[in-house]
Amino acid sequence: MSSDVVKRATMVATAQSYLGARCAIRGTLPLDDPPPSMPVPSTNSSATAAYKASGGFETTTGTIYVSKPYRSKTSKKLRALITFTPRKSVFDINNDRSSTNEFRGFFSLFWISIFIFTVQSYVRSIETSGRPLNLAFAAMFSQDAVTLALSDAVLVLSTGICVPFALALKNGWIRYYWTGVVLQHLLQTTILFSAISWTFNRNWPWVQSGFLTLHSLVMIMKMHSYITVNGQMQYVQHRSEKLMYRLRKATEAVGSWDNAVALAQAKIDAQRSPSELSTPPNGSAGNSSTHEPTPIGTPKVPEGSSTSYVDAKTANALRKRLVTVAAQNGPNTRMRDEDVGLRSVNKRISTDSADGASTFVVEEDLPEGFVPHPLVAHPNAEISAMANDYSELQSEMVSTPTGIKWPDTITWKGFAVYQLIPTLVYELEYPRTDRIRPLYVFEKTVATFGTFALLYSVTESFILPYTPTADQSFLRSLLDLALPFMMAYLLLFYIIFGMWNSTSWDEFSRKWNKPVHTFLLRHVYTATILSYRLSKTTAMFITFLISACAHELVMVVVTRKIRMYLFILQLIQIPLIMVGRMPAIKQNKLMGNVVFWLGLYAGFPLLCVAYVAY
Repeated sequence: MSSDVVKRATMVATAQSYLGARCAIRGTLPLDDPPPSMPVPSTNSSATAAYKASGGFETTTGTIYVSKPYRSKTSKKLRALITFTPRKSVFDINNDRSSTNEFRGFFSLFWISIFIFTVQSYVRSIETSGRPLNLAFAAMFSQDAVTLALSDAVLVLSTGICVPFALALKNGWIRYYWTGVVLQHLLQTTILFSAISWTFNRNWPWVQSGFLTLHSLVMIMKMHSYITVNGQMQYVQHRSEKLMYRLRKATEAVGSWDNAVALAQAKIDAQRSPSELSTPPNGSAGNSSTHEPTPIGTPKVPEGSSTSYVDAKTANALRKRLVTVAAQNGPNTRMRDEDVGLRSVNKRISTDSADGASTFVVEEDLPEGFVPHPLVAHPNAEISAMANDYSELQSEMVSTPTGIKWPDTITWKGFAVYQLIPTLVYELEYPRTDRIRPLYVFEKTVATFGTFALLYSVTESFILPYTPTADQSFLRSLLDLALPFMMAYLLLFYIIFGMWNSTSWDEFSRKWNKPVHTFLLRHVYTATILSYRLSKTTAMFITFLISACAHELVMVVVTRKIRMYLFILQLIQIPLIMVGRMPAIKQNKLMGNVVFWLGLYAGFPLLCVAYVAY
């Protein structure tokens, strides 16, 4: 019995890895949450030059670029483009810097050593048993495989109910707040617990049970994000319609709708003079001979970057902040994200960062290419303000890359594409590369299957033979399993996630599983703050609580017992995060990284011994 339980407890991460890898190889996009909008690159050379001239500010997770002020082709208003380009791993073959990294040799040495170690294990197994591996573990994988495949197909197809649900929101048959919210959670709960009940009904081994449960959680998160975003779009549309009604009433008080629009349009046309379009960024026409003309057109954006549009004043203030922080850190040190405190938001939210430091909140301007309502230029302040609010609401329903507008995004094809994209957070549209990169796809595919082959070898040869028992020494079990578990963990999450440089549990919780982190950040942490006006500490506790419940649910299904060990260990991360934010610990990166690795070394075998032997 204990051997069967250890198979469930020690290898539940295999199914987790399969789901993450499945997302990784079925699309060419990175696992990072894709940005909601990307501007259309301009061919205007002066705009591109102005963008590149601003330089970049490197942080621990990427590079921030702040363009010089420019004017779009549809508006005379000065704006700037803030671009964030994620930092590529030095192990990524598409990273130009990887060839110059001083540790690239150790990376090659690691995989060569793993290969030799695996071959050595196969040879020894052949000498002792006549075959390289025991295929009993593989036989368990294929048990009831046809039924599992059909069950998983039904699960995936059942998520298609999201499209009729979204169409009902579009047509106003259901109000998302709050009828739609209640129906949404009832639907998600029904699907999740139907899948779990089915695993118990079939009495599957841990692999099949764990896989279907984990895939159910993934599908539930995708469904939740899709319905939530469409529900929020319905709410925005409803608000914009009410605002348009008030706007029309206001124009009747000053004449008529047509007269108000004509007056505002005439004012806009009068302001579009050639002299204004070439005004320098500082707005001083008298010194125009000493300044470069203001660029016209959107600056070109590096591939894979996320963007925000802001006014020139905000961009200048941000640039000064970045220069100050960079000067304080020194020329060869990347700025920490918490030092910069940059967040891009659509609406005003708290300006305090999670660790108490000030946060530079970027208020996003209207997206590039979106033409505001002409009444924003009306001389009546009330009408102008309402037209500006209406334009902002309308812009929230528009996807910048192609200009597609909600609810035109609600299609069966769009939902199918969303299901194939490796993300748990729904956007109206996703940025895509211009072409499929065959070498990149080949590398990730080979790495994924190669990693699973190595993982199987480690599990079969170095974890299952050391199944802990109740009468065995607790410390000896930890010692026997610590290194194999760490090796399995690295193999599982190296290709999919990147958390090895973490110096605190706070950082680890953000990096170890980026798709899930992004989902929890948007739909749990931020949602509880904005919807229920909770403090950040309370929102963080709720986020960890929900995550801990989901993880423990998987362990209950896999081990067929309720012990709450994983639940407790996950919640313990909260006080560890608080301790990690203490200045004495936060400033010592080496000690933080050592403590982080020691915690991982102890955590996995501890969970295995606890669930199997106790």
